[in-house]
Amino acid sequence: MITRLESPLLAGVRHGFLGRTGGVSAGIFASLNMGLGSSDEAPAVRENRARGVAAVAPGARLVTLHQVHSATVVEADAWGDAARPHADGVVSATRGLLLGILTADCAPVLFAEPEAGVVGAAHAGWKGALGGVLENTVGAMEALGARRDRISAVIGPCIARGSYEVGEAFATPFLAGDPADARFFHGGRPGHLMFDLEGYCAARLAAAGVARIGCLGVDTYADAARFFSFRRTTHRGEPDYGRQISLIGL
Repeated sequence: MITRLESPLLAGVRHGFLGRTGGVSAGIFASLNMGLGSSDEAPAVRENRARGVAAVAPGARLVTLHQVHSATVVEADAWGDAARPHADGVVSATRGLLLGILTADCAPVLFAEPEAGVVGAAHAGWKGALGGVLENTVGAMEALGARRDRISAVIGPCIARGSYEVGEAFATPFLAGDPADARFFHGGRPGHLMFDLEGYCAARLAAAGVARIGCLGVDTYADAARFFSFRRTTHRGEPDYGRQISLIGL
């Protein structure tokens, strides 16, 4: 059975934050691996992606990105998998397109402005979030007619503060940009800090003027039964990892 989480802030808009269950992949990719860039068998990934679309928006055209931890945002078109643009945010005002963001600890963020008929999705790892991918997604939605004070944004399953240990130097570019960002770093073992990615993303969205912000509060690292996690895979010494998908469309 597919794990599908939704948010009341996005009610009335087809969406879902999917987990790792309900697919056909095996081994370390079990079972709903959506990662085209993984070493999983390509037919299994295609079947998983078809199942994900059917669970959220049957008949829609799935549009994903070649994600590169950037702040680049593009407007969706019906490009094929081989033509995915290098970007980490995507927006659309076109019915029938289903925007997909892949993650395995980074934060998936889904956006909707139903009155204008505009949706968006962003892949917010620490680098993209720091670089402005969330604000750029909001701006790209505005270019399609959305108003930021009517946008709802929901942060899906991602690595939580209690699982996200970083070196002290990791905080340097954050604090250089805004010393108040110290509130997203908390004490850990000597020489290390615990980073609150979800809280940081929520604060960036609020500063950008997004009116309604939701956080699912689900830790991908801690919930191996439901979610893939790059960091958990690394700690286990596994050779590759699966990716889950978050979807939204008109």
